[in-house]
Amino acid sequence: MALPQGSLSSFAVRAVPDPTRELPVSFDQGRHVGRGDRPGSWMAVSFRVTESLSRGVLAEAWREAIARHGTLRTVFSSDGVRVRLHEATVDDGVWREHDAASGTTTREALHALLDAECRPFAAPSYLLALVLPDPAEPDPRPVVVVASDHAHVDMWSLLILADEVRTRVEADGDGVAPASTAAAEPLPAAFVDHTRALAAMPEAPAQIIAHWREILRAGDGGMPVFPLPLGDVARPSPAVVEVRDVIDGDQLARLEERANALGVRILPLVLSELAQLFRDVADAPLRAVFPVHSRNEPRWRNSVGWYITNAVLDIADPAPASCAAAVAEALRLGAYPLAPIFDRIGDAREMPGMFALSWLDVRRLPLGIDPSLEPQFVSAVLPTDNIMIWFIANGDGLHLRCRYPDNAVARTSVGGWLDELTARIGAAAAQVS
Repeated sequence: MALPQGSLSSFAVRAVPDPTRELPVSFDQGRHVGRGDRPGSWMAVSFRVTESLSRGVLAEAWREAIARHGTLRTVFSSDGVRVRLHEATVDDGVWREHDAASGTTTREALHALLDAECRPFAAPSYLLALVLPDPAEPDPRPVVVVASDHAHVDMWSLLILADEVRTRVEADGDGVAPASTAAAEPLPAAFVDHTRALAAMPEAPAQIIAHWREILRAGDGGMPVFPLPLGDVARPSPAVVEVRDVIDGDQLARLEERANALGVRILPLVLSELAQLFRDVADAPLRAVFPVHSRNEPRWRNSVGWYITNAVLDIADPAPASCAAAVAEALRLGAYPLAPIFDRIGDAREMPGMFALSWLDVRRLPLGIDPSLEPQFVSAVLPTDNIMIWFIANGDGLHLRCRYPDNAVARTSVGGWLDELTARIGAAAAQVS
């Protein structure tokens, strides 16, 4: 995360749960929160705002967001046996100042603040932060950070919150009457209703259950693992995070033209390069945990919550058409609640060396933040025993972020693999369709 040096403050509310108003916990929330209270389980988005920002208007924008989205008025707890979730009453909040320790950066101070505040059992487990740049910084515009423990949000949710806050602040700056957003628009559907809807779904088809059983059998009861050496992953170790700008906007457009000529979207074409690379260097299929969204009805599109579930990409044939079929199958796997499936065939263990792959095309999201506001997606860096790659497509091109264990074996193995993958995707973009 790029963050200017400056003064750091946060607008913090207090949430008091009501023990008489218990709510259902989703499968993914239960797994995430069930690992216990801990730092680093948060995600965030940041963006610049006008120099004339009023902290009062920013606080009011955040209060309105909390009022609009039910998951921001809930608190998790544990009774020692299971994770529980209760509705909560949220107060009006206060501004707090956070002085960076001597010799530390504002970025480090923010990291420590989010680790402390955005934890699974915090009440609440989200926070709005503000950085006012020092006079020596070249860009004087303040930076707003919206952060939450993952249990309450996915990346789409953070964009919803950022858009609501930004719109409210900009309206005030333009002299528009600061009418309450919460009062002017219908409230979005509550995420807890999505949890209830999943619980009410009929049993998954036999072929879906059978495919999950095959996946677990291939992984010795666990999710897929990376087919190249990662060194000692018997226990989590500090993580390396690499970011690659794979191709620029023009190259991305050419790659999309080539995908269209082949009758597929760009994701299967990229996966084709990755699958062929695994065949060439490890004689292994491409198998990876593949997060998919579950906003499968219009009512969830503007709702904040954890609308992500895990599926698995299982690609034996690198041909683009086969990769497209594998993506479609992964979407089918993720379309059914996982809890009853795993109750029936056995839980899916997260194995050391697990491999996960995420794809986010920002251009296809219904909301976006103007690039001039320097938006950033932010996540904590934690010790890890696995590898995950995120592909992000936007107007600037295709980018790749990779997190893996920091040891000599993994640095050589994964570093070389990333070099070759980047080169192959670039070469594919250069081909004439």
